[in-house]
Amino acid sequence: MESSSTNITIRMDRETKRDFEVFCDNVGINLTTAFNMFVKATLRARALPFAVCDTDSRKQARKEFIENIEAMQAQSVLNGTDTISMDEIDDIIKEARQENRRQANG
Repeated sequence: MESSSTNITIRMDRETKRDFEVFCDNVGINLTTAFNMFVKATLRARALPFAVCDTDSRKQARKEFIENIEAMQAQSVLNGTDTISMDEIDDIIKEARQENRRQANG
């Protein structure tokens, strides 16, 4: 099977390119290999291989978090407990952070 290739052109700051070339050299690859790895990882995961979010996403996540805490508080009252302890809230936050890390790492 014959493989065809094409050229692409990207613009970036010279210092960034130089720093990235040094990094690539340190890990034993070149720029072409690095970009091909990035593209293949993106296509394999059908997502960027790192977390990307905008301000609106963070606001939405914060809103959802507050809504979830309020829902748990309401459920707590239904269960006969007046409040959720700070320890329980801390545990919820830790679990959410771990889940975010797992999702970010693919």
